[in-house]
Amino acid sequence: MQWLDALVQGILLGGLYAQYALGMALMFGVMRIVNITHGDIMVLLALVGISLASTFSLGPWSVLVILVALGGIIGVILQRLILNWVVGADPLPSLIATFGLSIALQNAMLQVWSADTRSLPSAGIAQASFQVGPLFVGVLPVIVLATATVLTAGLATTMQYTRFGRSLRAASIDVEAAAMTGVNPKTVYAGATAIAVAILGFAAVFQSMRSTVSPADGAFQLIYAFEAVIIGGMGSIWGAFLGAMVLGVSQSIGFRVDPGFGILAGHLVFLVILAMRPQGLLGKD
Repeated sequence: MQWLDALVQGILLGGLYAQYALGMALMFGVMRIVNITHGDIMVLLALVGISLASTFSLGPWSVLVILVALGGIIGVILQRLILNWVVGADPLPSLIATFGLSIALQNAMLQVWSADTRSLPSAGIAQASFQVGPLFVGVLPVIVLATATVLTAGLATTMQYTRFGRSLRAASIDVEAAAMTGVNPKTVYAGATAIAVAILGFAAVFQSMRSTVSPADGAFQLIYAFEAVIIGGMGSIWGAFLGAMVLGVSQSIGFRVDPGFGILAGHLVFLVILAMRPQGLLGKD
């Protein structure tokens, strides 16, 4: 029974990782932009949300709306001011630029919020649970998983069936050819980055409700997002979701084997899949 519980808890944990990974799948997997600030922006949004909740006595759902909107604005600014100048076939310029921005963001957050850990009051949702047979399942993790599933389905549908999605995929393949057909690559990229960072608004709220956040946490979220995207397959939105599930389950089972083995188990599974199937589980051969 403990292994069934580990499987269920791993899938629920994967819901949170999927929210980290969706934006990364869009930027890294589709646009080929290496955004090292991915995790730091999530932490920034979480800290801003915690401060807003404390200052104005806001509930978590009000904070969620604000952070999603703020994430979209940050995404547009990031793309317009920085990424548009370094986007191209070579991912190295975007890696270098966002690495420098990541260091700057971490130091700025340390100055404003210090290194203390903080969490977002959940109005009792984080402690609520219900029983399914012999298992107890948390209400908040179920909400997180359901939200991740809806976000994944919405993003995958957008990429597959809308003009915006087709324009983005065309621009990522050949910018000049896409521009000749009437696509404005800078506008499309700005919209995609806005969506990617807006999704981090969901992750910021749920992470700060489930656990704590501090300015130094961004690197961990970046690694989980990157591993989920690679496990699932570059360019696949549902692949990122599947990769997040695999990562969550492997960590959960690792924690049951030994409390200190959970995170390492996820990394080992990532390495095994990378060695055996470099294109990812849903990647094209």
